[in-house]
Amino acid sequence: MLTKRIIPCLDVDHGRVVKGKKFQDIQDVADPVELGRYYSDQGADELVFYDITASYEDRDIFIHIVEKVAEAIRIPFTIGGGISKVEDFRKVLMAGADKVSVNSSAVKNPQLIREAALRFGAQCVVLSIDAKRNNQGSWDVYVKGGRENTGIDAIEWAKQGQDLGAGEICINSIDTDGVKKGYDLELNRKLSSLLTIPIIASGGAGKMEDFAEVLKVGADAALAASVFHYKEIPIVDLKNFLHNQQIPVRRV
Repeated sequence: MLTKRIIPCLDVDHGRVVKGKKFQDIQDVADPVELGRYYSDQGADELVFYDITASYEDRDIFIHIVEKVAEAIRIPFTIGGGISKVEDFRKVLMAGADKVSVNSSAVKNPQLIREAALRFGAQCVVLSIDAKRNNQGSWDVYVKGGRENTGIDAIEWAKQGQDLGAGEICINSIDTDGVKKGYDLELNRKLSSLLTIPIIASGGAGKMEDFAEVLKVGADAALAASVFHYKEIPIVDLKNFLHNQQIPVRRV
């Protein structure tokens, strides 16, 4: 069985790590480079940095921060937000990132996934999906930092993303984001049963059991922010807990 991954997520707004609930009430947390170095030292498997306002403000990604992070950490990291063309992939990868995450721009131009996968390899392309449950019992895809409902079915979009060449799917539940009541297990279970590429579960971690539950229903990695940022769950303790739950993890 493949090792499951624990991934701290750093939402960056104008050079600072921030955190909110359900994409609202954004608060300042820390410096992204220093926090990235801390997580690298603490035994995180990977990191994800999202420039959360780049797409909404229609501006370029924070390349200077990518370069500083690459110098400071020893683990793979993904950059997302404001990626709208293949050239953006090249800039971010050349600055030191290992993977590039696309969300709003891929919805607008699905062929971006295929073009990037063909040029840089599927392992570099992460399709990030912000999903929110609707009244029909399924999930809609939201874009522009959770501000706009596209009406696209999230499950079908994930399948299309895989077909286009994405190497991973990061599925973020807007309903559970920042609430700390657990991941959307139904959503992750359904995706895990339909896709062959790895799934990163995002949104809702509040206690160690939440990580265990979502990894047991099929997620390949669990992403979280505030429980790590505020040191509510030390990564070393989490890895030991998951190991004791018979979940394969890279021990620190």
